Amino acid sequence: MRTVNIHEAKTHLSRLIDAAAKREPFIIAKAGKPLVKVVPLGTPEAGQAKRLGFMAGQIAVPDDFDEMGSSEIGALFAGHSA
Repeated sequence: MRTVNIHEAKTHLSRLIDAAAKREPFIIAKAGKPLVKVVPLGTPEAGQAKRLGFMAGQIAVPDDFDEMGSSEIGALFAGHSA
């Protein structure tokens, strides 16, 4: 993520805002110390990003998932149809 100092942010504010609106967030720093992060509206807050497992209990994976189609795949490698 790009970091700009306050002077640069003031000088190029319009350009930086256009970039942030195009999903290119940036950080404004003072004397090298980050102060604020500029992100476009609609960006999920920290901790609100989608996580793995959000559909837990809604999808069932068969016990033989690893073996499904193994005979057909083996036949294809052997050079004949199943």
